[in-house]
Amino acid sequence: MIPVAYGDGAGGRIRRAADKVDAFIDTFGGDYVQLALELGVKPARVDTIVSFDAVQRYGVKAEGNAAGASASVLAELAGLIAAGQLEVPIAAVFPLAKVQDAYRRLERGHIRGKVVLVP
Repeated sequence: MIPVAYGDGAGGRIRRAADKVDAFIDTFGGDYVQLALELGVKPARVDTIVSFDAVQRYGVKAEGNAAGASASVLAELAGLIAAGQLEVPIAAVFPLAKVQDAYRRLERGHIRGKVVLVP
């Protein structure tokens, strides 16, 4: 996998990084679903958790985490993490008392990794 930055020119960066794009997950919004389709990704292989109007307009999926929200899938993922076979990048960790700071960090724009709240 080759990370590609969001923003102006993302389509060109994606084209330079990959000969072919087979699937696309939109977690940002904007025109990324349309970009995926322009890159040749079939609608059935595009999933968005942001642009719900694109589901109706283009016939893409909006499954989000529903497909993986079962206890068995989460247990499998936890096992892969424990075995060192799956990495979940952490961008920042905040105590629960600083939840507003965590949201401010998210508002600044796309970050690589998850923001974690610790009780």
